Amino acid sequence: MADLQNLLRQAVAQLQHASVPSPRADAELLAGHVLGLTRSQLQLKAVTGMEVSDDDAERLAGLLTERARRIPLQHLTGTAPFRRLELKVGPGAFIPRPETETVVQAALDELIRLESAGVRRPRVVDLGTGSGAIAAAIASEHPSAEVHAVELSAEAASWAELNFAHLPSGSAEVTLHRDDLRNFPDGWEAEFDVVVSNPPYIPADMVPQDEEVRVHDPELALYGGGADGLELPRAVITAAQRLLVPGGWFIMEHAEVQAPALQQICRAQPQLSQVSTHQDLTGRDRATSARFAVSSEPESASRTG
Repeated sequence: MADLQNLLRQAVAQLQHASVPSPRADAELLAGHVLGLTRSQLQLKAVTGMEVSDDDAERLAGLLTERARRIPLQHLTGTAPFRRLELKVGPGAFIPRPETETVVQAALDELIRLESAGVRRPRVVDLGTGSGAIAAAIASEHPSAEVHAVELSAEAASWAELNFAHLPSGSAEVTLHRDDLRNFPDGWEAEFDVVVSNPPYIPADMVPQDEEVRVHDPELALYGGGADGLELPRAVITAAQRLLVPGGWFIMEHAEVQAPALQQICRAQPQLSQVSTHQDLTGRDRATSARFAVSSEPESASRTG
């Protein structure tokens, strides 16, 4: 048996030596994963003198060795928190980040607006869904929506399928399309009320400094193409104009420095209006939205009240 407090002290020192960015949090989360405890429960058990079995101590030691090698924490625990969900994640899929949660909130606000306008079952598509984080969150928090997700990578799509299959009871069903966001829709032109995307957007010469991102996040999910990294974000804007119904709305995540360029790109499109920049929780310009031109034709009676 080993004292939990001592194990945690040693774990933090080990991760600090390996230059892990958040050694205490990671040590506690890994220990909690092994022991089946939340972080707050673990902290309480540590100060009250909990003893850890030799088997659990050995399992924790193995996970700490992997984390010290800069294997992402989420790959070791197999999960990543995202809004109200615990998503299944692993190699081959981009690990969801907190800033993307604000993109989801903006999309949910638009869905509420549509509902108040009489759209009974709004259609939403997540372009480049990766692990399925955005689509899964929308499906769980706005179950009256019809949710679709598009993903090219077979590895990422397998994680998305797993997350869509384990949504909370009462969530909307998510339809996954294995396709390139530049080629989709195959008959889905002018069918969606909301397009949302967190596409790859890193320029090719801006290799991420964090080893967890540089080595373990798939390149397909990182690099946006072109010297400015905006090839795929531009493709999302083009796709949104094909996919949206008249009056439809899209929002796309991007790097803070790309906000002015994407504002300019959107404003240059005659069919786009209400171009807006959205901030993440730290106040950085991390998403751009716009509305597709409104037609004089009435919307389908099957989708409006």
